[in-house]
Amino acid sequence: MTTTVTPHLFIPGPTNIPDAVRMAMNLPMEDMRSPEFPKFTLPLFEDLKKAFKMKDGRVFIFPSSGTGAWESAIENTLATGDKVLMSRFGQFSLLWVDMAERLGLKVELCDEEWGTGVPVEKYADILAKDKNHEIKAVFATHNETATGVASDIGAIRKALDAAKHPALLMVDGVSSVGSLDMRMGEWGVDCCVSGSQKGFMLPTGLGILAVSQKALDVNKSKNGRMNRCFFSFEDMIKTNDLGYFPYTPATQLLRGLRTSLDLLFAEGLDNVFARHNRLATGVRKGVEAWGLKLCAKEPKWYSDTVSAVLVPEGVDSNAITKTAYYRYNTSLGLGLNKVAGKVFRIGHLGALDEFMVGGVLFAVEMALKDNGVNIKLGSGTGAAAEYFSKTATKSATGPTQAKAA
Repeated sequence: MTTTVTPHLFIPGPTNIPDAVRMAMNLPMEDMRSPEFPKFTLPLFEDLKKAFKMKDGRVFIFPSSGTGAWESAIENTLATGDKVLMSRFGQFSLLWVDMAERLGLKVELCDEEWGTGVPVEKYADILAKDKNHEIKAVFATHNETATGVASDIGAIRKALDAAKHPALLMVDGVSSVGSLDMRMGEWGVDCCVSGSQKGFMLPTGLGILAVSQKALDVNKSKNGRMNRCFFSFEDMIKTNDLGYFPYTPATQLLRGLRTSLDLLFAEGLDNVFARHNRLATGVRKGVEAWGLKLCAKEPKWYSDTVSAVLVPEGVDSNAITKTAYYRYNTSLGLGLNKVAGKVFRIGHLGALDEFMVGGVLFAVEMALKDNGVNIKLGSGTGAAAEYFSKTATKSATGPTQAKAA
């Protein structure tokens, strides 16, 4: 790997940071308790809600990763011993189950095949049979980055409504919000977790948690809430209402978030989602042309933010990612847990365009060939280029080109 060129980053997070966002964070430290600070933060809280398409509620910004926001959602709305419905079908849904169990929740678990997603039909059956409403929350991973699988959150809301079930709907949107359509209000999502390093195109360091009014009311009314301090809703609300935080916020990241939101809104959220779908489809065209398959079992599970590509029998996917890194200066995602050594992952979310997607496919082709995979050089890049050429629009604008407001 050369020492003069920045490595090309195509992991499913952290993602590439647009220059406008980097420059917005390149400022001196500021007084987070100055009388001017609320003029910045209060509009930021409100605009952030637009990214989640919320109808009510509020958004909390913690100086943490998405895992911290996960913990906050659980600790502020549930009590030790509460029964919850969860599913496990990849490394990150697995980690959410692990957290729930370690925090003392009683998990009714649907253990699914990796390469599939949230089992809506099973959820619907379990909820319909729960006549006493023992289940207090239903958990769903919107986008499982380990396997490149996206799930239908709207269908889960329909299952809850059909059963007339009052359980909270908790969604992991860490690798979806800002890249895939998250209709929090329409789908009746009560807690949606995200992080700064994915679709928001920032460094890691902000755990973002959108909370419905229903979940806020549960927080106020329920006795026996879990102990909490750093991730307390109450502490956040008391200070956020005035434009401040209960402890030192990550001010530079907040400045970057302001510019990130401006870029997303300038492009238009629906255009952002369409761009991700188009670029992901180009990647999938390339994979198909190589004669390889995705870890996602069916098209209904395909993720528009990451593709997990299965390697042929006898090939170690770790060797492919190492070759891409050391020989072609390109970072790909490793296979995790059950799919370690079996898949490599191409992250295609955040600030990227056709040229960048073509670049990663070019590097992957060479890494595959170098490791003995029988593909024709140019087949995947050619298939993607043909698709992009046919679907090009004259006014396409991505976050790297759009001007921040």
